[in-house]
Amino acid sequence: MTDGRWHLAQANIALGRGHITEPVMQGFMAQIDEINAVADRAPGFVWRLQTEDGDATSIRLFDEPRMIVNMSVWESIEALFEYVYRSDHLRVLRTRKDRFDKLEGPHTVLWWIPSGTTPDVTEIPRRLDMLARDGPTPEAFSLRRLFDADGRLIDAPGRKTT
Repeated sequence: MTDGRWHLAQANIALGRGHITEPVMQGFMAQIDEINAVADRAPGFVWRLQTEDGDATSIRLFDEPRMIVNMSVWESIEALFEYVYRSDHLRVLRTRKDRFDKLEGPHTVLWWIPSGTTPDVTEIPRRLDMLARDGPTPEAFSLRRLFDADGRLIDAPGRKTT
């Protein structure tokens, strides 16, 4: 948990097996509104990147037109974990290999931001590069190696410290 002064920014990228308008991506696109609504209602959800269409699939940060970006802000690591691993979002995660190609390097990055602020979408490539280059640090970390808002390495929610 955090003390309310910090929120957790998360960003992830995915390389579609085709453009979002192609048949191979129809299953993903058919679920996106529902999964975004699950996030919007999730306890601890603060904000997500979206265009007027209600999602972020048209935002291009990379030269590859099949690259999809996602960014959201959460009150805590626990809130993000609940959404990712204990909500209907898990159903989408389980089918990602059917719709997305494996990426070299990190595809998800987390960092702390002052509460009340919104992360800049241009941070995504920079934070992913930091994670790839330096490994997990308090400035850019992963769901596997987490840091609290004070920069201390912590265990994932539900994982016991040995």
